[in-house]
Formats: sequence, structure tokens, C-alpha cells
Amino acid sequence: MLWLSAAMASVAVVCLIRPADAAPTESPRAARSVHLRWRAPDGELFYNELSVLESVPSTYFVAAGWNRGYFGIQEHGEKDMVLFSVWDPPRGDAPGSVASEDRVEILYGDPKAVIKRFGGEGTGAQCKYPYAWQAGETYRFLVRATVQGDTTAYTAWFYLNKTKQWKKLAVFRAPMEGSLLKGYYSFVEDFRRDGQSPRQQRRARFGPGWIRSATGKWEPVVKARFTADKTPLSNMNATTAGATFELATGGDVENTTKLDSILSIPKSRRGPPKDLPDEASQ
Repeated sequence: MLWLSAAMASVAVVCLIRPADAAPTESPRAARSVHLRWRAPDGELFYNELSVLESVPSTYFVAAGWNRGYFGIQEHGEKDMVLFSVWDPPRGDAPGSVASEDRVEILYGDPKAVIKRFGGEGTGAQCKYPYAWQAGETYRFLVRATVQGDTTAYTAWFYLNKTKQWKKLAVFRAPMEGSLLKGYYSFVEDFRRDGQSPRQQRRARFGPGWIRSATGKWEPVVKARFTADKTPLSNMNATTAGATFELATGGDVENTTKLDSILSIPKSRRGPPKDLPDEASQ
């Protein structure tokens, strides 16, 4: 799926944001993956909003990514889903080859979700929650980091718009960590790679985002660096729209923002979210 995940854990974000610098060797089979690397302090909670404006099958929109995992929605035709993943610390792609003490521990999974270990893009634990999301609708994501000695437990909540309640999807505990959330990012990725998908457009808006520190102070996420993977295509872009950021890739997208540019928005007038799940407020 994501080439960024081939690098493990703490180096995942570094791989994710590496600009293109290699000459093409063949025609690209996928649209270029585009990212926003958020400039924000380490935190206990990472809250972000996402609205998909245009999509095609086999697209992953990540709202809340950090150095040990990511959280977003995927389009799979009739099997659309919310996806939350946390990586093991060792390098490798075979989940069975990771020593038990080095594996991400599954502490909780929603009964309707598919919870399992994954491989092929690094290894770790993932939660796939079936959800028929709709383009144009805004979705809300929340990740919490709970430090427990030299491990960190990551909890993922997704807001169900129809019932107006937060759904706790999973709790994964990562070994060899013991730190708060950091290295934040969001992205849009085409993982179909059939040679036709670069001609199709994907577009999404992100934000407003917020980080809550371990002391309980909320900080708005108002700056991001625009980056992309090494795919040799120029039909990708990043812009701002009011209190949100926008990423687009594929199709007729025109590039107006240079890679590595810093984008910024005004602080949201709404302030930090006030309706978070009780567990996240403790």
C-alpha cells in the first residue's frame, strides 16, 4: 500500500515526506502521494477533521498520522472503511518474523471492526472499521497517546455523524516507544497503481486540527509543509481554504505550490473541540 510504511516506526515520517529527487525509469502507475507535515508540539491528543471532495477507488485519505501510525478513511468501492494502524518498532515486512515482545499489542478492538496484524508495508496492528463515508461530508478523528513506561498505548476514536457520538475503534500498545504523539502528518495516496489512476483526480480538505499537551493545553495546528513522494508527476497541489488545508493529486490538478513550501491558516474561531469522549478528557 504505502511506500512510506516500508520504513519503520520512527523513520516512517521521514520517508513519507522525502521530496522527489530521482529520474523516472518507467511511466508512473499511480498518482503522486501528497502530504501535509504538520508543525505542532508533542501532545497527548491529536484531533483533526477531514472532508473528501473528490475520490476514486483505492484511495487512502489520512487525517491523523504520527511517527508510529496513521488514521483515516479509504475508498474500496462497496467496502469503504476507516483504517487505523500502528507499526512495530523493528524493520521488516513479514508479521510472523517479529518477536512477540517487539509486536504491537492489541488491547481493544470494536466488535464490528476487523482487528489483525499486517505486513508488506512494515508490520504492526491495524483496525478496519466498515463505514460508508460520503464525499463532501466532514469527518472527525481523535488519537490519544498514553505513556506507560517504555511503551505507549494509542487509542483511536472516530465520530459517527448520524448518531452524533464518538466510536472507540481500537487501542494498540507499541513497545520501544514511551513518548507522546509527534511527527504529525496527513496525506492523500493512490494505492491502485494500474497505470490509469494517475489520470483521475483526488482532493480533500483537512482541519481545523488541534493538539493537546500532557498539561492539558490546546494548541491549534495552523502550519504545514507540503511534500510528496518520488513519483515523477507534477499534477499535484496543496492550498489553503479559510481555516482548512487542501491536498489534490492526479487528473487535471495544476501545481501552484512548490514542494517544501510552508502553508498557514488563521487560528480557528471555534476553538478546540468541546465534545470529546469522556475517556479522552480524563
